[in-house]
Amino acid sequence: MSDPNARNEGTRAIVTGGAQGIGFAVAKQLVAEGCKALALVGRSGEKGAAAVAELERLGAEALFIGADVSEPANCARAVAEATERFGTINGLVNAAASSARGSLTETTPELFDFLFNTNVRGPFFLMQGVVKGLLQARAPGSIVNVLSMSAHAGQSFLTPYSSSKGALAVLTKNVAASYRKNRIRCNAVLPGWMDTEGEDAVQRKFHDAPDNWLELAEADQPMGQLVKPHQLAALITYMISPQSGVMTGALVDYDQNVAGVVGE
Repeated sequence: MSDPNARNEGTRAIVTGGAQGIGFAVAKQLVAEGCKALALVGRSGEKGAAAVAELERLGAEALFIGADVSEPANCARAVAEATERFGTINGLVNAAASSARGSLTETTPELFDFLFNTNVRGPFFLMQGVVKGLLQARAPGSIVNVLSMSAHAGQSFLTPYSSSKGALAVLTKNVAASYRKNRIRCNAVLPGWMDTEGEDAVQRKFHDAPDNWLELAEADQPMGQLVKPHQLAALITYMISPQSGVMTGALVDYDQNVAGVVGE
């Protein structure tokens, strides 16, 4: 049996949103599994520097690329910078996203464009850059997109967000089908309600949440917790790694609540 502590030793990865939350948890898990080459993409240079220092302390070579992934030129630049530093990138985790609130009747064109540019256009052009590099190198690779259980429908105040994650679900399957004969795999995870820095900010900004909102929320969950980034990270790094074999086009729900179940 392959050693899980070495399953990503050949991975050279880009992780978006990599300086915090899900992205940073994935980056640390990749290093724990042998990855030595990591490019983190994000907006905060301060958080990026701290994340790189931590990953280098753990034994990896890390690079922070400051970029807003909603702009295609930034996606192309991120792939180019990572490739110049590490060689052909064979792993991509699209974890950067916005979950800004908006209902059907309240969503402005500006909010709609912001969410789709960040949550769909960014992953699209990052995948484009990585796949082009893999095709040129005639090398296998693996992509994992972070979606949301909201892709199944979502709440009334998440209409454009849910729509963007639904679009990314279709994009995941399309890319998987398009490049499977090139041994380029593309999968996605759909986490439920998560305990992240970003969620804390959203709860306070949009829902006037009290300081103990997390305690209250977890007490109401079937398993007594929200999804933790380190729990999800282990699944994502397995899906990125060669250990996941021929797995491609999969959309994996990661939640304690089951889609389609009502009133239980």
